[in-house]
This record gives sequence, C-alpha cells and structure tokens, in this order.
Amino acid sequence: MKFTPAFSKTRISLILLALVAGISGCSKEPANQTQAADKANATGFAYVTRQDAGVSVIDLATMQVIKEFDVKAASPRGLGITDDGKKLIVATRENASISIIDTATGAVLQQIPVGKNPEFVRISGNYAFISSEPSAVGGPPPKPGQKPAEEEDDDDEEKIPAKIAVVDLTKGEKVREITGGPETEGIEFSADGKNLVITNEADNTVTVHNISDGSLVKTIHTHEYGDRPRGIKVSPDGNTYLATLEYGNKIMVLDKNFNFVRTVDTGETPYGISYDKKGEHIFVATNKQKALQVFDAKTYEKIKDIPTGNRCWHFTFTPDDKQVLLACGKSDAVFVIDAEKLEVTKQIEVKDMPWGIVTYPKSMGSLDTK
Repeated sequence: MKFTPAFSKTRISLILLALVAGISGCSKEPANQTQAADKANATGFAYVTRQDAGVSVIDLATMQVIKEFDVKAASPRGLGITDDGKKLIVATRENASISIIDTATGAVLQQIPVGKNPEFVRISGNYAFISSEPSAVGGPPPKPGQKPAEEEDDDDEEKIPAKIAVVDLTKGEKVREITGGPETEGIEFSADGKNLVITNEADNTVTVHNISDGSLVKTIHTHEYGDRPRGIKVSPDGNTYLATLEYGNKIMVLDKNFNFVRTVDTGETPYGISYDKKGEHIFVATNKQKALQVFDAKTYEKIKDIPTGNRCWHFTFTPDDKQVLLACGKSDAVFVIDAEKLEVTKQIEVKDMPWGIVTYPKSMGSLDTK
C-alpha cells in the first residue's frame, strides 16, 4: 500500500479548487458577453451613414456606437437594409455606386455602379431602388422674389433626366432603370406596391411611375405651393402621401390617388418626413429651423417643435417605437428623442457629417418603413 503524505493531499485539494475557480471565472465572461450580445440583438441596431467617412453602428440597447464600417468609397449618403437584416445597401456618391455590406462582419461584399450622384436607397424584397442627381445644382434657398438658381440657367444640359436604378440583390447587378425628373431625391412605394413615387428637385415635381415597366403614371407640379420637393412618405393606412417642399417651407398633402389636397406650413427648409407607426403623428426634420416638428396627422395642427442641432435631415424610430434617432450632420451627433414626451434625452457623438439612418429590426422613418 502506497502512503500519501497529508501535506500532499492538502496541496492537491488546493490545486483542484484553483482549477474549478479558474474554469468558473472563464465561463462567466463569455456568458456575460453572450447575454450582452443577445440583449443588443433583441433591441436592434441603428446604422448611420457619415458623409465624410463610412457607417457607424449604434447598439440600441446602450445607445452607443459599437463599431464602424468602411464602405470602401467616398461620400456615403442614403442607405437601406434588407428584410432579413443581413445586408446594408449604401449609396456612395463619388464612385456613382452602391456598396453592399455584410452587417455581421462589416465587409463590403460588392460595389455596383448605379448612376451619377446616387442618394436615396429603398429596398423592396430582393430589389433595391436608388435615386440619382445627375444635374444637381444645390445652393441656398432663394430670397423672396428671387428665382431659384435652377431657373436662372435654362441650359438643357443642366437638367439631365435622372434614373432610378433598379438593382437585383440576388444577382448583384443593376437590371434596369426608371426615368425620373432631373435631380430625383426621395423615393416611396405606393400603398399597393404597384407604383414608385419620387420627388424631383430640379423641375419641382412629384412623379408616379409603374414599378413593373417604369412608365409614367402621373406628374404633380409643386411650384405653385413651393419649390424643391425632397422628402416623401405614405401614411400607414395608404390614404395619404406627404412631400416636403424645402424652398416653400411646407408639406404638400396628396390623397391616395395622388391628387392635391392641401399644404401645411412648416419651419424653414423641411426635408425628412415620416408618420409614426400608428399614423397618428407626422414628424418633419426642418434643417434651418433646427427642429424636429410634430403634427397631428388628422388636423395637421402643429403639436410641438423639438429643438435639435445643425443640418438634421433624416431620422428613424427605434423598433419598439419609443424613441426617435435624428442624424444631425453639422452637429456631428445623433439626437435621441423620447417619442412620447417629445423631448431630447441624449446626444450620441457620430463624427464626419452623419447623413442617413435606418434600424434593424426595421422601423418607421424618413428612409424606411416598418
């Protein structure tokens, strides 16, 4: 019989205890990390294009930027996310393309040429629709009684008809184009999914196009009410369409058949626009007013001006509809707003001119719908 000294048994016991404690400690860290990841996945993420950089990813559980995506191109602007949340589609101005990004890894899977100055991106099933601005002029709003810069130069070459690129995301290629007006901007799908509704800045029109064949269904002229239509949104019940008129400081209201109904006065230079999920309120980002304005969707009476930052163009609700995230380019921030109290609760630093913002799971907003 082999004799084992008492001190050896004690030492062995201590070693075993240390090993158990070490294993337990190691197992807790991955568990905590897994729980944090599960919470973030349940709450979702916001994706913000930064015009002078790439894409920032915000964890909606903590309201903090957790990573950055390099889009491998300059001047990212509009963006959209696929229904499964696996791919982010980003319009990149300088190379006239879109970058398709794997949201899990941040890798650019493909870059697809779509046309000069791509801007808005909207996703429907396996297709992406991207607006462009081949004859973009820009500049400040005209002074009272002064014609916009576009009207002062009537050179036809400066008003090239824009194309809405239609990209098959399964094939990974542009499959066709829909001809819009010069300098197309906002894109919306009709309530029945049959038509594409777009705003055309340079000729002051909203045009409706058949998605299947691209044919022009209707043209609505805005000059009588205000110039430079930009944002466009359909109501959740499908009965109303709203277009922001940046140089008119108004919302133009259309019925379900795209007939003019009325205008609604807004703050200075309105752009991004959206209903809330229930269709009870209308939210409008007014750039020079430096406010997110809220209106009653039935009476169109203004409910509140929420003070914001500089050059705030686009916004999104969170997936639970409890908060609004507003990208303010010249403030290098995303403003977090309580959607019930209508008050700013936080600013998230996002540098390099934040432009557009969407979430996954999908939410109502100026660039997407739920």
